[in-house]
Amino acid sequence: MTNRQTDNKKTLGLFGLGAFGRLIVPYLARHFDLCAFDPSAHAVAWGQENGVAMGEPAAVAACDIVVLGPPVPRMAEAVALVKPHLRDGALVLDVGSVKYTIAQLLEAELPRSVDIVCTHPLFGPQSGKNGIKGLKIAVCPVRGEDRARKVAAFLSEAFGLEVIETTAEAHDREMAMVQGLTHMVAKVLLEMEPLPKTMTTKSYERLMESVDMLRYDSMELFLAIERDNPFAKDVRKNFFAKADALRGFLEAHDAAEA
Repeated sequence: MTNRQTDNKKTLGLFGLGAFGRLIVPYLARHFDLCAFDPSAHAVAWGQENGVAMGEPAAVAACDIVVLGPPVPRMAEAVALVKPHLRDGALVLDVGSVKYTIAQLLEAELPRSVDIVCTHPLFGPQSGKNGIKGLKIAVCPVRGEDRARKVAAFLSEAFGLEVIETTAEAHDREMAMVQGLTHMVAKVLLEMEPLPKTMTTKSYERLMESVDMLRYDSMELFLAIERDNPFAKDVRKNFFAKADALRGFLEAHDAAEA
């Protein structure tokens, strides 16, 4: 395929057309000529059925804007595939849940002639299924401060997203708590099913809503959040230490009552 622009639209290449890619395609298609690459036959079929031009990595990389959306452990592989084909002045973004190590990778590996902005949409297919307006997205400038500001403005104006401009390190420090803890607690509660559904309190119902939002997230995503975020390990250690202390307190209380 070629990357011809139509109606003065910029071309945007999606590397990865998984669940999140499929969520954002309708939004992006209003503003860009899209092409995508994904090795999955299911993703290719979905793209063809929904009017997305499917191409090889070289075609995706030749677009004005390139969005990298592979699983975090396969990001280096994706970078190697697109790197030789990026055009001067291109904008490269990623949409992964981890930013610090990815920002370092992109800065080190991509040509100096391209701008880099790391992003993390703080929503997914479940939380965004009824629309993304008002949802949050983190934007982390890596190379090209002015380009990052334009990205932030576009995301706010075009999609109604609440943009949080931050650094890759600050993002990961917060996400180690925000995502690391919620995904960990959800995994434990899912293992305890079946859980009560009749005599419930509002606080319990809120907790179950959170669990349901994460129910279908892949183990690959969970491991990326817990393993690839360099700050997640310390959060886990702190959490389990406090949980053990609470268990000790309760067991001592039980023994005193015996």
